[in-house]
Amino acid sequence: MIGFWNKRVKLGILTEDKEFDSEIKNIQKEIKEQIKKKFAGSLSIRMVDSGSCNACEAECNALSNPYYNLERLGIRFVASPRHADVMLLSGLMTFNMTSHVKDAYEQIPSPKWIVTIGDCPVMKAPFEKTFAINAPVEKHLKVTHHIKGCPPSPKEIIEGLLEFLKKI
Repeated sequence: MIGFWNKRVKLGILTEDKEFDSEIKNIQKEIKEQIKKKFAGSLSIRMVDSGSCNACEAECNALSNPYYNLERLGIRFVASPRHADVMLLSGLMTFNMTSHVKDAYEQIPSPKWIVTIGDCPVMKAPFEKTFAINAPVEKHLKVTHHIKGCPPSPKEIIEGLLEFLKKI
């Protein structure tokens, strides 16, 4: 046991990536400034799954862990579209979900924006020619920004949100 601790003290913590940590902190600082300037300090996001495999949702769940902690930056996920500023849309637009996605979009108060996440909403998924798909999303709603990846990592999602905030 003493050998383990001696080795641990000599090597230090191996699981930290100091470069990544400083990069995330800079992105988070910039996001916080943008939200304070454009949304009075609070951005509410309604996540809508229009027919995905849930990989993008799992990555979005990681955004609320203590490491990324979007709540601290002023970003929160809400249950009702009536409380949202932005719709975060993941998954393929299926025939069954098209009317529900449009309904959720209509319930978001103006001004409202749509950010798509993952490759599915823009039809870079392998399900392109099936009968149940009613995609791409741009065919039905105006998309403000797209965060690419399958699935995008939490860092890519945060960077995408920052790009969105700069765009509007």
